[in-house]
Amino acid sequence: MDSVVNLWPLLGIAAIVVGFLLRFNPVLVVIVAGFVTGIAAMMPIADILEKLGAGFLNTRNLPLILLLPLAVIGLLERHGLKERAQAWIAQIKTATAGRLLIVYLLVREITAALGLTSLGGHPQMVRPLLAPMAEGATENRYGEVSPEVRHRLRAMSAATDNVGLFFGEDIFVAFGAIIFMHNFMQESAGIQTEPLHIALWGIPTAIAAFLIHSARLVRLDRKLSRELQTLNSHALKAKEGQ
Repeated sequence: MDSVVNLWPLLGIAAIVVGFLLRFNPVLVVIVAGFVTGIAAMMPIADILEKLGAGFLNTRNLPLILLLPLAVIGLLERHGLKERAQAWIAQIKTATAGRLLIVYLLVREITAALGLTSLGGHPQMVRPLLAPMAEGATENRYGEVSPEVRHRLRAMSAATDNVGLFFGEDIFVAFGAIIFMHNFMQESAGIQTEPLHIALWGIPTAIAAFLIHSARLVRLDRKLSRELQTLNSHALKAKEGQ
């Protein structure tokens, strides 16, 4: 007879989602979610506290790992990193935000598939380089853009990094999710698999993700072209009317 799987510990995920949606303190949300998960799994309070303490000790160096790159990036931005990136992309006359992000998406997926997941990311790549370059390419074609367009470009830059990383790392044979699936199917379901075969099955999904998101980026270019050309035309007519 198959053993019944207790799904109540998944309430911890719901606690995290609700806590983040309500914008509570992240540390408090994680602690509460840990207690919810432990209680739902019928763990003693002492064991829950032990697990939380062990997790804290294992990640005590995490703030240092996060703060050092941020300090370096902040120093580079103070000395004109964004301006340099915008000036460089302005020299490429055929560059658009969509074309730039498609190239980055391809590079991000390939490097993530090779296990080089740290080459990109929001703090170290999107904010200081990718988003300013997308804004610079757009301004080079249409002039000054509105804050709404600027935020749209920043959001699409962040989304491009997410898509490239998420679907690219699924091809890397030593990725944690692939090892987890291999162990689960072999130990729990009795299905003999190889991590390499699981990784290879991630290639069609990565290609599909690249094509779908590239189509979104092409549509972004077309939409920006229509909006900004119409806006510039109206501004020119208003100026001539004066």
